Amino acid sequence: MKKLSPVAVCRMLLASALVLGGVAFLSGCSGVQGAPESTFVLLDGSKKTTADLKGKVTLVNFWATSCVTCVAEMPKIISTYEKYKGQGYDTLAVAMSYDPPSYVVNYTETRKLPFKVAIDNTGAVAKAWGDVQLTPTTYLVNKRGEIVKQYVGEPDFAALHQLIEKLLAET
Repeated sequence: MKKLSPVAVCRMLLASALVLGGVAFLSGCSGVQGAPESTFVLLDGSKKTTADLKGKVTLVNFWATSCVTCVAEMPKIISTYEKYKGQGYDTLAVAMSYDPPSYVVNYTETRKLPFKVAIDNTGAVAKAWGDVQLTPTTYLVNKRGEIVKQYVGEPDFAALHQLIEKLLAET
């Protein structure tokens, strides 16, 4: 029998929870690990890499304009960004490959998203970050570039804020 990696076990547990109608939340399942090497293509055509995340606490949010939960949580992601941006916090919203770029641009402009937005045209970024297929999937990355928390579904924003504050206080 093939031994499953901790990440594979986490995915199976998550899938089971979703099938059974459980809460779609995954926390620390695979432990602290480095954020995967990837290149994000931003809406303005510029690029940002995983290495660019180091030095700040960063929320990486995989989302889609067609995702009801994603759209519902976006004002909270914006207010979280506004609250902590001056303290070494950043947000990167990554639109899924199936999301039409024109929809992403329209959403970003009409909602005046204050943080960087990338489009994962090929799906390579989602694949690198654990084969993300469910949206929203959100990662919190510490200043050292390590993933400290993964959320599938909308996070508990009060708890997220506490964790952000703890990570911002780290040197």
